[in-house]
Amino acid sequence: MTAGVAPDPVGASRRRLVLDGLGIIATAGGFGLVYGLAARGAGFSPIEASAMSVIVFAGAAQFAAVGYVLGGFSWLGVVVLTAFLNARHVLYSAALAPYLAEVPRPIRAVLAHLLTDEAFALSIAHFRRIGRADLWGYWWAAIVTTFIPWNLATLAGVLIGGQIPDPGRFGLDVIFPAAMAGLAVGFVTGRRELVAAISGAVIGVAVGLAWDPAAGIMAGGLLGPLLGLLTPPGRDEHRREASIDLALTLDVPSQDRDPR
Repeated sequence: MTAGVAPDPVGASRRRLVLDGLGIIATAGGFGLVYGLAARGAGFSPIEASAMSVIVFAGAAQFAAVGYVLGGFSWLGVVVLTAFLNARHVLYSAALAPYLAEVPRPIRAVLAHLLTDEAFALSIAHFRRIGRADLWGYWWAAIVTTFIPWNLATLAGVLIGGQIPDPGRFGLDVIFPAAMAGLAVGFVTGRRELVAAISGAVIGVAVGLAWDPAAGIMAGGLLGPLLGLLTPPGRDEHRREASIDLALTLDVPSQDRDPR
């Protein structure tokens, strides 16, 4: 490194974000293709399937909605049930809120619409690395790696229709959970995160099998982090928390916290 030139943590984190997003682009494309196939099988037209991907933009909820339509549910029932399934986004929003508090409300509304599992995983990791919000990073995670490939793949899937009779034969049905599991590994940096991850997964699977998958997601998402918070931190976590407290006492200038 050239003497006198300060390192650029934001630039380095953005480069890592771009590299991490390459796998998500493939994931969103594969999952969107499967959704397009399912929507076509449920009788959705290309316009209807694409409109849902643009307006709803929630992969698991869209799959659930297709199943509910096939099952003859009323539209009110579809809306209520898919809203319950997407309740996990409340947890995502709570985690992002401290970083985005100074962002104007209209922009936050757009951020909320584009919030997905993948966008959250990529952006929260990026924000934590640099210690503040970065709208460029969020737009990249939400739009470039997820929104665009998801919608293009949805259109492709609904247009080719029955030409892929069994997507499960090609492993397309496991692309999404496999990618999210890979991203989740990066968040496990200490004892507390490990307890939260394991307990959340166990609780989520147990409740999902015993009752309902949507309820399992909420139970695991709420109780896992709670058990993690109740776990005594390890030595490395004590040092990390102490360094964060020290940084906060230094009163970083406001321009350094600019989300742009």
